[in-house]
Amino acid sequence: MKTVILTGGMGSGKSAVCRYLSSRGVPVYDSDARTKSLYDRDPSLVLRMEEVLRVSLRDSEGRLDRCRLAGVIFSDPVAKSRVESVVYPAVLDDFKRWKRWHRPKGWSYGSVPFVVLESAVILSSPIFDGLGDKVVLVDAPEDVRVRRSVERDHSDPAAVLRRIRQQAFDLSRVDAVIRNTGSLEELSAETDRVFLNLFLYL
Repeated sequence: MKTVILTGGMGSGKSAVCRYLSSRGVPVYDSDARTKSLYDRDPSLVLRMEEVLRVSLRDSEGRLDRCRLAGVIFSDPVAKSRVESVVYPAVLDDFKRWKRWHRPKGWSYGSVPFVVLESAVILSSPIFDGLGDKVVLVDAPEDVRVRRSVERDHSDPAAVLRRIRQQAFDLSRVDAVIRNTGSLEELSAETDRVFLNLFLYL
């Protein structure tokens, strides 16, 4: 069974595409949600992060304090790299286990069975190299992405713009682009078009 990597920056519409694919019977691995689940399911993962950072990351109830973790890694690139060295192998193993248990259901763009791995950072993380059979990028104009992110998270527009401009994608590794510039109906149609063409070449 094939793996399609779905990536894109904040506000691009990855989540909307994933919801649509799920509605068509395609299994979708949401890397952010699964990583948060790993923090809760695997106490040793939090312990290893604390060991490499040499700081406590737990709240008063012994659970991971995600705000504290974010405060550490977003202000220190070295700390971020150390956390990734612990978390990314765990996510990779989790995806491989997840994939063994999931099969497409219903209509899934022809005769090629596949799952989708959604991640914003996967192309910049060498540990994931070679994992996907195809890479699809979801993209939208910068001003649209800023507006969507601000409306969704009630964030400061300037901060959102800085984060968007920090995200970069190696287009030489992208096999297809979903342009998300209109309505949800238009996005669904664009997703169908891209995936139907994509699987002509798998």
